[in-house]
Parts: sequence; structure tokens; C-alpha cells
Amino acid sequence: MNLSNLRKPYKSTEKKKRVGRGMGSGMGKTSARGHKGQRSRSGSRMMRGFEGGQMPLHRRLPKRGFTNIFKKEFQVVNLSRLAELGVKEITPAILFELGVISKKNGMVKVLGNGELKGAITVTAHKFSESAQEKISKAGGKITVIELHPAAAADTK
Repeated sequence: MNLSNLRKPYKSTEKKKRVGRGMGSGMGKTSARGHKGQRSRSGSRMMRGFEGGQMPLHRRLPKRGFTNIFKKEFQVVNLSRLAELGVKEITPAILFELGVISKKNGMVKVLGNGELKGAITVTAHKFSESAQEKISKAGGKITVIELHPAAAADTK
């Protein structure tokens, strides 16, 4: 790029459309709204998605499923990732500090993918069966953080 091929941005010098300023402006009389009709009236505003009376797209498409408002979102961590950290005591706060999980106050579930070399103490909200077995075989300890009583009934 050099000075010979610099150009001003597209439409940068175009003037704003000034409507209702007399016949000489080219936008006088009806102010570029045409004659009669819904959009020519003042205060005219159609709802989002309005298609002139045709059944709108958001109503034509079929609806499927529902959103469970009681769903519990867990941040998943594998044993292989915990082994890489080289920390003996692991809690959700430590995992957040080390950048393993993204939400500080989110719930953590430990999965059993990977192998442990040494004994570690892991504190989390949930553990898979394979993760529990592997941690206890390696000589480690598991501490389950209790969920809220109402939430605990929903996740079982």
C-alpha cells in the first residue's frame, strides 16, 4: 500500500437525506414516502418480523422441545488435567486460579479420563464412578461439596 492507491471510504462523502424541504430538494411533498399506505403515515411502526399480513417466519416454523429452567450446568474436568497441575490439594477455587475452569462460582464435576500417578485430595460437586475409583486407588481422598438441598433433589 502506498499513497497512489489510497481511497476514501465508500459513501463517505454522501450527504444525509433531507426530506420535506421543498420541491427543489427532490424529496418534497411526500418526503420520499410515496402516496397513502401504512408506511406513509406518521407514527407508523410495524412489529418486528411483520411480513405485510403473511404468516411471519417465526410463526411458520415448528416449535420443538423445551428449556428446563432447573438444569444444573457443571464444568467438567478430567483426571488427566488434574494430574498435569502438580497440586496435591484441588478445590474449585484453585482450578479457577489456574485457568482450568472458567466460572468461579460454577459447579465442578470430575471425570475419570486419564491416570493419576500420586495421591491427591480433590474437592468438587460431583465425581464419576471411574474418577472415584482411580483417585482412591492412587491413595487420594474425595470431598463432595453439597449442592443446595432443592438442587440436590433435581440432579439425582
